[in-house]
Amino acid sequence: MASGFFALLDDIATLMDDVAAMTKITTKKTAGILGDDLAVNAEKASGFVSSREIPVLWAITKGSFLNKLIILPLAFLLSAFLPWSVIVILVLGGLYLSYEGAEKIYEFFVPHPKEVTKEFKGNFTEQELLDLEKTKIKSAIVTDFILSVEIVIIALGSVVGEPITTQIIVVSIVALIATVGVYGIVALIVRMDDFGLQLINKSNGGKGILFSIGTFLVWALPKLIKSLSVIGTIALLLVAGGIFVHNIEFLHHFLEQIPSILRDFIVGLAVGLVCLICVEIFKKIFFSKRSKH
Repeated sequence: MASGFFALLDDIATLMDDVAAMTKITTKKTAGILGDDLAVNAEKASGFVSSREIPVLWAITKGSFLNKLIILPLAFLLSAFLPWSVIVILVLGGLYLSYEGAEKIYEFFVPHPKEVTKEFKGNFTEQELLDLEKTKIKSAIVTDFILSVEIVIIALGSVVGEPITTQIIVVSIVALIATVGVYGIVALIVRMDDFGLQLINKSNGGKGILFSIGTFLVWALPKLIKSLSVIGTIALLLVAGGIFVHNIEFLHHFLEQIPSILRDFIVGLAVGLVCLICVEIFKKIFFSKRSKH
């Protein structure tokens, strides 16, 4: 009886060691998409009046948890009964990531007219502000759902050959880290300028160290969000390129003579540009047909 109990403990310890090792590897593989997730959500959670930033962010966080509760069981069912589909979805997700990264670069060099969005400031009634807030929260949760699918599938693709118990524990931990980590950092980012203003107000008549730090924090917030966007774009292409190189046999030995990080970026960008061209051609054909009717 005792030997059976200790054997069980030994099995649990071995499982936990495997889970810890696989979680570390999987978190590294999803780090790129987490960077883009952070950039997107920092942008989505900004623009509200100061008193509403944290409540809005909490509403988006709850939506993100709900997204994970929907996605995770479906992903595990696919892995258990249709394991080949995980790789297919992973490559399709890579196509989306590479397209999104290439589109961001294209928009940087060829600026598009931006949609006019309403700011959460000005002469709005309380009901109008609540409606605008709900609209932005829904948009953020939909975006989170897409990013969550990508994160879960990339994580699952890293452990698809492991026992289903290990898959469930590892991918669930990564999903939890994705939500808590990303939205925790976003909360700090969106409150950065308010903290800076408090330091400025407490400074001695616009002088001293508090004033300098506060002014820097207020100045740095928009720069930080822009920087995250650039880092996120590069990360998208790196993640996508890595997916293609590791899961498409034709690309296993492509450009082996150069550093893998550069190879992944080149592959991700190349595939993204092809996807972008195809999408733009399709749009032109579709809209030209619609205009004729």
